Formats: sequence, structure tokens, C-alpha cells
Amino acid sequence: MNVKDLDPDASPQAAFGARLRRLREEQGWSQDQLGARMEYSSTHISSVETGRKMPTLRLARRADTALGTGDSFEREWREMHQGSLLEGFPEYVEHEGRAVELRLFEIGIVPGLVQTPEYARVLAESAVRRGAITAEQAKERVDFLAERQAALLRPNPPMLLLVMDESCIRRPIGSTKVMAAQLQRLVEFAELPNTVVQVAPFHIGERRTFDLPVNLLTMPDWSVLAYAESQAQGHLHRETTSVLPMLTAYHQLQAESLPQAESVAMITAARKGYQ
Repeated sequence: MNVKDLDPDASPQAAFGARLRRLREEQGWSQDQLGARMEYSSTHISSVETGRKMPTLRLARRADTALGTGDSFEREWREMHQGSLLEGFPEYVEHEGRAVELRLFEIGIVPGLVQTPEYARVLAESAVRRGAITAEQAKERVDFLAERQAALLRPNPPMLLLVMDESCIRRPIGSTKVMAAQLQRLVEFAELPNTVVQVAPFHIGERRTFDLPVNLLTMPDWSVLAYAESQAQGHLHRETTSVLPMLTAYHQLQAESLPQAESVAMITAARKGYQ
């Protein structure tokens, strides 16, 4: 696309690209030079500047760092993606990437941080068919999830404790191939030195302490944040009076759940049903 053909008013994506180009030119940098500072190729920078490629959260943050724009590109990115992410979730993700320990509980689907791309794509495409999101927003969800997963693959990665309701491994999502690969991913995930995987079996009945997904984050200063979500929105809890009861309930849930060895055995057995 010719630079003169780009209309910043055409879309938020075009406005983002036009601003990136303008600030780069004000610095007197070529696309190669900006790309080197942001660890992206000049081709990638060009595609974002001309609106051909949707910017990611990672790119927005690196643009802010390279161009000294505070968090303005990141805020612009979040405004662009409000429709594809649950209310309250972007705020949670800001903390997730810095946490030293994550405790997760999920019902019905495998938690996002351990989803395969194919599993995540099936869920996103299903939302498109229901009319809940657009095809573009579905792609954004999958790309955003990949960024969240990559953020945890850092030096000194966080401890990740995962409890899944048994429905997560019993509910078929996509083809048998997709499910087999997803369950194998869980088995491999359990082998990592910084992870614990447990299944909360159906037979614990009323002793399951949560009826909604819950995430608990331990931050570098050892404060604990809690994030819980319903069908319509998510909420980040910071107050001790709200967080401590959820932390207690999580510990009680772990005590009722299967140990990791038994959990992996159950996941492995479930996987055989998809071969």
C-alpha cells in the first residue's frame, strides 16, 4: 500500500499504523532501525504501519519502549481489542505476566495457558459461528493467547499450579485429533519442573469449592491478587478481605483433588479414547 493511500480514519488499526509511522519518521529512523529496536523485521513494521497487519500487545509494548511513549500504544491496542476480550481481563493479563506464582482453576475447558493453538482456534471459531465475536476478533483471541503463553517462557519462569475440573478433559472440543493433542500437551506440561497439575474428579461432588473459573496470582512483592469471571465479565480482586477466602478455598480444592500422578494417569486414559 502506498503511504499516501493510508487513511488513519479508516479504522483503529490504520490509525495505530499511521501513528507508528509518524513517530518513527520524527525520530529520523528507517523501518529497519525501528524494527531492530523493537526486535521485529522491517517487513513486519511496514505491514503494521500500512494497516495490513494487526498489531499485537507485544508489539505495542515494544513500540512504547522504543519510542518513549509511556504506555500510549498499549492503551491504544487495548481500546482496539475491547470487543474481543472479556471485560476486566486485559487488566488481569498485565499482572499475569509479572507473577511469580499462578494458581488456576477451570471448569469445562482446558485453561488458556496450556491450550494448544488448534484447541484455542476451535473455541474461537465456535464463538464466531454463534455470532458472539467476529472472525477478526477470533484471530485476535488466538494470537493474544499465544502471547500470554510466550510471556511465561522466560528466565526464572513462575510456578504454575493448575487444578482442572474433570469436565475439562472429558468434554470433547473439536476433532479427536485436536483433543488427543491437547491431552498430550497436559501430560507434557505436568512434567515441567515448575508445574503441578491436578484434576478435581466428579466424585468430590459438593466438596468442589468453586463453581466459576478462578485465577490467583502471587506477585514479586508476595501480594496475592485474585481474578474470577462469569459469562459476561471478569473482576480483579486486590483487597485482602476478598483474596484470602479465595486462597483458602483453593487450598481446600487442592486437598480434595487427585494427586498429580493420579491426575496424569486419568488424563492419559482419557487421551486413549481419542486415538
